[in-house]
Order: sequence, then structure tokens, then C-alpha cells
Amino acid sequence: MSTLTLKISPELESALEKAASDAHVSKSELVRRALVTYTSRQSQAPFVSALEQAGDLAGCFAGGPKDLSCNPRHLDGFGKR
Repeated sequence: MSTLTLKISPELESALEKAASDAHVSKSELVRRALVTYTSRQSQAPFVSALEQAGDLAGCFAGGPKDLSCNPRHLDGFGKR
């Protein structure tokens, strides 16, 4: 098994110690499990942006102003109850 050395903040170390204690495993085992989970997710599902997910909806509405910032009246009452 290879060895990996890294620097972490005191806050992260404290959180790691608590999580390892709660799971009844060593810090190394907890980090190994986290890396396995992270790397398996990366290989399964590539990143898809919101635009790619809703790309067919972008620009599908006709009518109305093209840019709401062109007329300040569109923001009348914004943020008020």
C-alpha cells in the first residue's frame, strides 16, 4: 500500500478525528473510503451544467422584453412585501 502525506487545517483535522471516531475506524481508513467514493462518482457521471440540462428550454419563450434590465420599471416592487 502506498503512503500519501497531505497538510490539512486544524479544523479539518478535528472534523476528521470526530468522523473517524463516530465511524469506529482510523483516520486513514475514513480518508480511503472518502477517496474511493469520490473517484467512483467521478468516473460514473460526468459534470453536466445547468445550461446543458435545460438547453432545450433556453430561449423557448417568445414575446416580452429580451432583457429585463432595459427598463427599470420591471424591477418595481422587487424585494418589497
